[in-house]
Amino acid sequence: MKSAAVVNFSPEAGSVEIREIEKPEIGPEDVLLEVANVGVCGSDLHQWTADHSWPVNYPVVLGHEFGGHIVETGKDVEGWKEGERVVSETAAIISQDNPMTRRGLYNLDPTRKGFGYGVNGAMTRYVRVPSRILHHVPDDLPFDQACLTEPCSVAYNAVVKNADIEPGDRIVVLGPGTIGILCAAMARLCGAQVAIVGLEKDAHRLEIARGYGCEVIIGDAKPWALERDGLGCDGVIDAAGASVTLQIALDIVRPAGWISKVGWGPQPLGFNIDPLVQKNVKLQGSFSHNWPIWERVIALLASGQFDVKPIIGGVWPVTEWHEAFEKMHSGEVVKSVLKPV
Repeated sequence: MKSAAVVNFSPEAGSVEIREIEKPEIGPEDVLLEVANVGVCGSDLHQWTADHSWPVNYPVVLGHEFGGHIVETGKDVEGWKEGERVVSETAAIISQDNPMTRRGLYNLDPTRKGFGYGVNGAMTRYVRVPSRILHHVPDDLPFDQACLTEPCSVAYNAVVKNADIEPGDRIVVLGPGTIGILCAAMARLCGAQVAIVGLEKDAHRLEIARGYGCEVIIGDAKPWALERDGLGCDGVIDAAGASVTLQIALDIVRPAGWISKVGWGPQPLGFNIDPLVQKNVKLQGSFSHNWPIWERVIALLASGQFDVKPIIGGVWPVTEWHEAFEKMHSGEVVKSVLKPV
C-alpha cells in the first residue's frame, strides 16, 4: 500500500517533492501510526531551502510535529493498543547506554536521530514510531492542535526549564517565529511582562503575539528593557535564527540577568562577548525536550491554559505542501499544518 509523502531527496535547494512510498514495516517495540495532522516546522523549510546546518539522511520524509491513531502494535509493545489517540516525540533513535539517556536527557544524546532528517517523518499517511516516545491525547484535544505539542515543548524547555522567570519579571523575546511566539506566550503564562521584537515584515506575526498579552516592538527593544530602572530586562529569550541577535541580548539584559538561547544561528559571531562576563550574565542554550515536558504541555493544551489556535494559519493536504511551505516562509502565516490524503 502506497501513500503520498513530502520527501526531501537531496541537499540542493528546492529538492522536495511528493513521492509515493510504501507503508512502513514496524519492529517489535514500534507502533504504526496513521497520521491525522503534521505541523510544518522552520527546520522543514530550512531543508527545503538548503540552508540547514544538520546532517540529513537523503531521501527522507519530512515532518516531526505529528499525532494520529495507532493502527498496529509490535509484538513486544505494552501499554498501547490499536485505535488510541497519540502524539509522538522526535527522538526516533537513541542509545539506551548513553550517559545522557540514562539521566533522562535522551534529547541530548549525541547519537540521537530524529524524524524528518535522520529517519522518515510524518508528512505522509503512516509513520513508524517507537512506543517509548508516545503520549496519550485526550479526546477533546483536536489533532490540528495536538500535533503542535512538539514546538510547545521546545518553548516550555526554553522558558520554564532553561530560564529563571519569576512573576513580574520583564522579559524580551527576540524573533516572532513559531518558537518565539510560543516562548512569549509561555513566559506570559509564568507571570512575566513580555515584549516580543521583530521587523516591519513581521507585523502579522507580532499582532498574533499581541493577542497573547505581549508588548510588540518593531526595531530597538532597549528603551523598553531599560524602562523600569535603567538596568535592562531580567531575561532575554533569543528565538531568532541569526547569531547577531545574541549581541542584542547582551546589550539589553541587566547585570546578573539571563539569556535563554533557543534559536539556531550558524553564522560566526563577529562581536565581543565580554559583556557576558562584565554583567555576570547566565547564557543558557536550550535544545529539544523530553518525556516529562511533553506530559506537562499536553496537560496545558488539554486544559485550555495554553492555546495554540491563534498561530495556526491553515490546514492543507500534504499534496499541497508547497503552498503551506510558501505561506510560512513568506511570513503570511505563523504555522502551517498538513493532513495526509
